Parts: sequence; structure tokens; C-alpha cells
Amino acid sequence: MLISPALNAALREARFDGDAPLDASGVRRARAAADAVPAADRRVCGADERCAGTAEALGLRSEPEPSLRGWDLGRWSGQRLAEVSEAEPEAVSDWLSGPSAAPHGGESLLDLCTRVGGWLDSLHRDGAGDGRVIAVVEPAVVRAAIVHALGLPPQAFWRLDVAPLTLTELSGRSGRWNLRCGRSLSTGTVAP
Repeated sequence: MLISPALNAALREARFDGDAPLDASGVRRARAAADAVPAADRRVCGADERCAGTAEALGLRSEPEPSLRGWDLGRWSGQRLAEVSEAEPEAVSDWLSGPSAAPHGGESLLDLCTRVGGWLDSLHRDGAGDGRVIAVVEPAVVRAAIVHALGLPPQAFWRLDVAPLTLTELSGRSGRWNLRCGRSLSTGTVAP
């Protein structure tokens, strides 16, 4: 089970995250959603501040999982998409259209999907798939897991939307996953 983290200022500003923590609104929304989190035998989170902060606000005692860290976007981290698109239009175009492109100096889309897919496959290979695992991870990691689990072409990654504080469930086993997408954990309206 994968939970996408609450919003933070960087996402509201359409920035490549850059490992920014939750803001007060994100913490409030995550705390309000805590009762909707399903039980799990093992709890992990991406090694990013936003994921760790969301896990904490949800009341999940989780361990950081390095394989589930956010997408490494190299020198673009912390910048606004609009700024990067204006300064490097060809690089952004290459990045969006070429799964192996990494003009920012970080991970390519293929690298991200391979890393996340390796973790997903390890759940059963290492015997950890016998129980329910819940992971609080960045939306890009959720999308990469879906692409891997369903054997989708990498370009499908760009067609998947993952809203904040939603639960995506993958059940089954490596090579034969079932998907339940984007159930909201929100239990009501919370002031921003």
C-alpha cells in the first residue's frame, strides 16, 4: 500500500520538490486523515522530509527506505517547472519524451522505475510480502510503482495522476499485481 504525502509549499508553487518539509497546512491535513490509514504489518517511508513528516502526522512509526526516496532531479531540484522550461526548453522536452533522458544530472525515468520496481519485487523475494506493507512515498514513486507492477510502458508514467494523501493499493505478487487506485484518506474539510 502506498500513501502519497500531504502538500507542501514547494508543490503548491510547482517546484521540483528539493526535499522540502511539510508546512502547517500539510501537517493539519495529514493528522486529519490519520484515522483512515489501514493497518499494516510493516511501515516504511521515502527518505524525503515530506514523506517522513506525513508518516509522523499520520501516526505511522515508519522506517526510512532508501529505495523509496523521491525522484532525483539533479540541478533542477528546488526550481519551478516554469523557470526550468523557460531556461532549458529542449532539455525539458527531452526529459518528458525520452525515458532514459536525464538532462538535469539526476535519475532518468527508467532509473526511477527500475529502482522502485526493484523494491516492489523484493517484497516477495525477501519474504517481506507475507504481511501488509504501507509506504508513504512521493507521487513520482507511486507512479513508478504502478508502471512497474502493471508492466506499462514508461511513457504511461506521465499519464498517471496521484493526489496528495491518497492510498494506492498493490496486491498480489511480483509479476502478477492487482491495483486499486487513489482512495482519498481525507475525512472531511480541513482549513488550509
